[in-house]
Amino acid sequence: MSAKPFSHPIDIKPADIDFMGHVNNARYLGWVQDAVLAHWRKFAPAEAVAERAWVALKHEITYRKPAFLEDDIIARTVLESTRGARAFYHTVIERGGEVLAEVKSSWCCIDAESLRPARIGEEIASYFFARPEAATDTPNEG
Repeated sequence: MSAKPFSHPIDIKPADIDFMGHVNNARYLGWVQDAVLAHWRKFAPAEAVAERAWVALKHEITYRKPAFLEDDIIARTVLESTRGARAFYHTVIERGGEVLAEVKSSWCCIDAESLRPARIGEEIASYFFARPEAATDTPNEG
């Protein structure tokens, strides 16, 4: 099975710009979080979205080029794998096909009520991966 990619538009705000005139590096973490959570809401079943939340465990960011206020930025994210309550994402932040940053991140799925780790079973993980014969399936609208 192959992962279903997801594109999330980024809106750069004046407050994102630092003293050097480009987007502050710390802002990229917020963009990754926004993209990962939007990806979850797009593909996960509505019941899972309502019952679960996410906590970031680790981010590894490689900055390639700066972003500026007027740039059109897209975060392209993909769920690479899951293990227990953990999810491993790869996100590329781009401007017109030009890579600005690459981010490897790991997340812990938690029960929204108890705030304890919640296993990501195959029944949920399968929504994020396309079976070869079902590559043209449309994503869940939940």
